[in-house]
Amino acid sequence: MTRTRAMVWTAACSIALVGTALAHHGWTGYSEEIQKLSGTIEAASYGNPHGSIQLKAADKTWEVVLAPPSRMTTRGLTEEMLKAGTSATVEGYQSKTDEKEMRAERITVAGKTVELR
Repeated sequence: MTRTRAMVWTAACSIALVGTALAHHGWTGYSEEIQKLSGTIEAASYGNPHGSIQLKAADKTWEVVLAPPSRMTTRGLTEEMLKAGTSATVEGYQSKTDEKEMRAERITVAGKTVELR
């Protein structure tokens, strides 16, 4: 492989890796203070890259970002457990830019607590 070709290959791989890292968001956009919310699941998504629930708690409905489906399944949180109408408690960090969004660290459903991170 020529030197030029090796440099082009290295640059292309570096760009691909940076693009992947940027596409998968970091968690710096969330507060460092943990919050606990209890309420009723209004809707849920068990899809990639992260599952989510809409949790009606007190005076507002929160968008709660969960873990990837593979991790939730491995740790015992099934899609069936997240049905609308189910009571849940989540502990996590509120978004710095969206007052109705939280990144969950753990969720308790039907008496079972699942660590998500």
